[in-house]
Amino acid sequence: MSGRQRAKTVVVLEEARQSATPRTTPAPPVEPDPLYGVVLLKTALELKRRQDGTVEEILRDVLARMRIPEAEFRAFLEQQGGLLQALGMRQR
Repeated sequence: MSGRQRAKTVVVLEEARQSATPRTTPAPPVEPDPLYGVVLLKTALELKRRQDGTVEEILRDVLARMRIPEAEFRAFLEQQGGLLQALGMRQR
């Protein structure tokens, strides 16, 4: 090889291997109830109005008043990805 030439590099690509551990199947999508948006709105209004209580407590109160199962609503929120973080689902 003369001064300016470089050696050519040959890269051998391997095919992706199947992992030995079985993958978990994702949860089936939750059909969004039209009232879920109302729950979010009422929760936001309650958070603005009330200074006592946590976000979790206020959300539970709203869900109880509207008679919406908490497990189904939380499954919907999990499906929405970053929506929980946007709502600030932590102590305020």
